[in-house]
Amino acid sequence: MCGRFALSAMLTDIAEEFSTTAMPEKTLPVDWNIKPTQDIYIIKNQSIDIASWGLIAPWSKDSIQALRSQSQAINARSESVHEKPTFRNAFRNRRCLVPASGYYEWATELGRYKTKQPVFISRDDNKLLAFAGIYDRWISPEGEIRDSVAIITRDAVGDLAKVHNRMPLFLPRERWSDWMDSELTEIEEVRSLMNIPKPDSHLRFWPVASLVNSIRNNGADLIAPVELGEPEVLF
Repeated sequence: MCGRFALSAMLTDIAEEFSTTAMPEKTLPVDWNIKPTQDIYIIKNQSIDIASWGLIAPWSKDSIQALRSQSQAINARSESVHEKPTFRNAFRNRRCLVPASGYYEWATELGRYKTKQPVFISRDDNKLLAFAGIYDRWISPEGEIRDSVAIITRDAVGDLAKVHNRMPLFLPRERWSDWMDSELTEIEEVRSLMNIPKPDSHLRFWPVASLVNSIRNNGADLIAPVELGEPEVLF
């Protein structure tokens, strides 16, 4: 899964990386500890927009229900995103990219790290990650407009599978245009875009301190590598 990530790039750098021409009306601060329901940047064709992380269920009747549904829909599984009522319309019609400098994961099983050890994952060339995302727009009974987004995940592969069994779906540059094409609505064709030959290509990761566990903490020190002792052998 992906429950926390970082974006340290400036808005102009994001625009250059994704070749966008339209900018949002406001600029979000650099953030090393982005959490669910927070406003984040999303890429839609030639524009950078802002949406709240966690897809609001289309049938939410009020703001309380909307917020509750968001917290339960920060990620959408690639295997079932085309079927789930919360996600399927957005998957067909409203796909985007979510830029990130890297993301955090917490070890869940025996493997490379002890359970709950936080790890930071980024590209090995320092370029931005492009998470596959889906977005939607919800309008409250009072007329308030809220754009929201979910990040698509898949089974983890390679060394990342020794940290957690899920990972975000990273899209290579050559698939960005098709993924964001609103005229591409044939489900099986869209699903085929998620079949990435080497989904962990150009990734690196390292253990970080438990500072990231608290959403109150922020700053570049959250991704600083830490030295760990020898892993425990239980049998």
